[in-house]
Amino acid sequence: MLRLSTPDRSLGAARATAPIIAVTTSEMRSAALDVPMQEADPPRREMALGLRYLEAIEKAGGIPVVLAPLAGPAVEALLDRVDGLCLSGGPDIHPFAYGHQPHPALGPTEPRLDAFELQLARAADRRALPVLGICRGAQMLNVARGGTLHQHLPEVVGTAVTHRQAEDAVLPTHPVATARRSLLAEIVGTAPEVNSLHHQAVDRLGAGLVASAWAADGTIEGFEARDHPFFVGVQWHAECLTDLPEQAAIFSAFLDACEDATFAARPAAAG
Repeated sequence: MLRLSTPDRSLGAARATAPIIAVTTSEMRSAALDVPMQEADPPRREMALGLRYLEAIEKAGGIPVVLAPLAGPAVEALLDRVDGLCLSGGPDIHPFAYGHQPHPALGPTEPRLDAFELQLARAADRRALPVLGICRGAQMLNVARGGTLHQHLPEVVGTAVTHRQAEDAVLPTHPVATARRSLLAEIVGTAPEVNSLHHQAVDRLGAGLVASAWAADGTIEGFEARDHPFFVGVQWHAECLTDLPEQAAIFSAFLDACEDATFAARPAAAG
């Protein structure tokens, strides 16, 4: 049974040792300053990440750490030092990542960041490190396990459900139905209201993944792995909805899983 509150482990505070959560930045942008200034660095490519991811993790009791997208041996060293991984939202994933050709309506992509996140997600999966994927991050988790994506969702499901809402991200715009007895249902309930800000979505699920939430048009909105302590993807931007208890519960459940993993790995105290 999933716990949505932190257990008493005689450690003192609710989270005596706050889990450290690695958060990816899946987007690169040009510097905001087009003209160099004496008081600022020169214009260049920069990482971009909304603060809401970090605030949601902190609110749930974790310590968020933003990862620089540097692939290679650094990935394993990074994961040695954290208790969980959150893959954030961002642009479309290039279909070369799952062996498909680009669709004419494919949006901007960042193949170098795709490669970094795939390496990171697969390494975390091998370690059974708790992982939460949000929007693009969920799609990346699916690709990391061999799944594929719908590159242009409106062509597949039509427009009965608006998946690129005009409203602010803090406003939910449609419900999703969760699978009975799924981890997501236990966390968010049977029909949570969600926001919708995506162009792509899961097509074929990756190995060991099961769909656990759907929009009314059949779009997979959430999935989980039954062979992993916490490997969950949600297609909506839960970090923007944490004023809703069921959405805040996603981060609490994730932090509980991270704390469980840390507690299990901690050497027993000498008797």
